[in-house]
Amino acid sequence: MNGLWDMAHLRKSKSNSLLCDTQEVLLAHIKQGDHLTIALSGGIDSVVLLHLLASLSQHMHFTLSAVHVNHGISSNATLWSQFCCNLCHTYDIPIYIAYLQIKKESGISLEANAREERYRIFNQLQTDYVVLAQHLDDQAETLLLQLFRGAGIKGLSAMPVVRKQFSDTAPQLLRPLLEVSRSRIEAYAHENKLNWMNDESNDSIAFNRNFLRHKILPLLKERYPNYPKTLLRTSRHLSEASSLLDELAEIDIGNCLVSGKLKVSNIRKLSFPRAKNLLRHTLLQRGANLPSTAKLDDILSQLLSAGSGSQLHINFGNTEIRCYKDALYILSRKIPSKEPIQISWCGEAFLALKHPTGSIHFTQVRNQGISPQSMIHEPIMICLRSGGERFMPACNRPRRSLKNLLQEASIPPWERNTLPLLFCGEKLVWVPGIGIDCEFQVKSDEMGILPIWNPE
Repeated sequence: MNGLWDMAHLRKSKSNSLLCDTQEVLLAHIKQGDHLTIALSGGIDSVVLLHLLASLSQHMHFTLSAVHVNHGISSNATLWSQFCCNLCHTYDIPIYIAYLQIKKESGISLEANAREERYRIFNQLQTDYVVLAQHLDDQAETLLLQLFRGAGIKGLSAMPVVRKQFSDTAPQLLRPLLEVSRSRIEAYAHENKLNWMNDESNDSIAFNRNFLRHKILPLLKERYPNYPKTLLRTSRHLSEASSLLDELAEIDIGNCLVSGKLKVSNIRKLSFPRAKNLLRHTLLQRGANLPSTAKLDDILSQLLSAGSGSQLHINFGNTEIRCYKDALYILSRKIPSKEPIQISWCGEAFLALKHPTGSIHFTQVRNQGISPQSMIHEPIMICLRSGGERFMPACNRPRRSLKNLLQEASIPPWERNTLPLLFCGEKLVWVPGIGIDCEFQVKSDEMGILPIWNPE
């Protein structure tokens, strides 16, 4: 890359050595023109990272900005925000302050809730990378904390240098200091005469991480001076094992899929550990908050013991699991609306719905869909089922109850009352997954309107 510094020159001091190491990590992951947003807390780690990135941005030709999350927990939160603003001003980089009001929730620690909200902010940023200041000692602390929580292989895996988010639009997370010790960061800060803010909560051993850092790890260091690197190596081994389990899960999912649905009867053919691995992997893919190991075992036991005609329904966290006709459904839990929808359609190509959540696209197609001429005399409405509707999607068969048609189409029971139905006056015109009533279907060589329902 043009403009790169001479490595030998960079290594003349400890400060330049850290600068060089950071550059090497960035070179492996970013490209010219990328936008990097540093997560700036104001503490020593993020202040050092800001100094490093600001020093490298001109030579490596990337755009740099900052984000500071004010959680509103500490009485000094405003001071930290002001410090970060002033610091970014000296570097002439823009900063975005996100203000939150973190509340204690039952079953969730305050620090865990704050972390979740912080990452939610990061995922919404318009940037290529959110750059985090986590380092080698953080890796070791995280592994031990997860170990004490009884975490599995994935939880014990090392934080990656780069992590992609579930959403394609979310920025990637970049951690260029993961192999840098806390002592090197502190030495860099002192050598460059940097100023930072001290979070008073870091001294409180009421928090698990602080208890580990101040009480346990100093004893470990006396006996095992290189424990952070050793634990990093262990985490990497576990990361490899986790990747292999993910690959196995994908193979098993492929073997259990029939017509795009996971078949419970096929899952039953797997050993319990493999079925559990498949279920855990699928839940993570769907963005579910994983239940405890005991709860996951119980869910799987119910799933494997359910009869062929079972309509199993299990709720946990933000997720619900259902079975219907041997198919497994993993769904986001939604609060059902008590208000029936009634939306007028006036020829728009797109309709967004809130209850149920989704959208209807209307496309003009020849010889398919609804005849526009058949709907010109009555108002056209989108409504939910109220019961007693009758429908005739096939012109060579008599009109039948919508209830029976939905059953025959194998539409899951929980979806039947949330389907948006199109009415012309009092007449039912279109049902998603079923079709268009004979009376409203296009004639030969006529341009029709084809509705497509996309639930969320």
